[in-house]
Amino acid sequence: MAHILVVDDSPTEIHVFKTMLEKNGHQVSTAQSGEEGVQKAQEVQPDLILMDVVMPGLNGFQATRQLGNNAATANIPVIIVTTKDQETDKVWAMRQGAKDYIVKPAKEKDLIDRINNLLG
Repeated sequence: MAHILVVDDSPTEIHVFKTMLEKNGHQVSTAQSGEEGVQKAQEVQPDLILMDVVMPGLNGFQATRQLGNNAATANIPVIIVTTKDQETDKVWAMRQGAKDYIVKPAKEKDLIDRINNLLG
């Protein structure tokens, strides 16, 4: 299946997503900050990125914008996965280049369906 990069500062969230994704046949890489996520995306060239928003340092919106502005990572779809559930947050995420937006806690079927939808 696909190689997915999970960027989240919570070890618990990373574990939950990694378990869900691997159970559905995906290869998973992880990063625990926006900076690490941008760097790892350039190194491993994942098929898709799940990006948290609220992280110390570079937040998910900033990291998504950086990925979109870099030719090496601009074509990697980003799904924002966050506790921020306001419509303004979703609009802002899409303006930064995100392809989809999921409010935590993510339901497994919904998450997998959205990933499959984006990866065709």
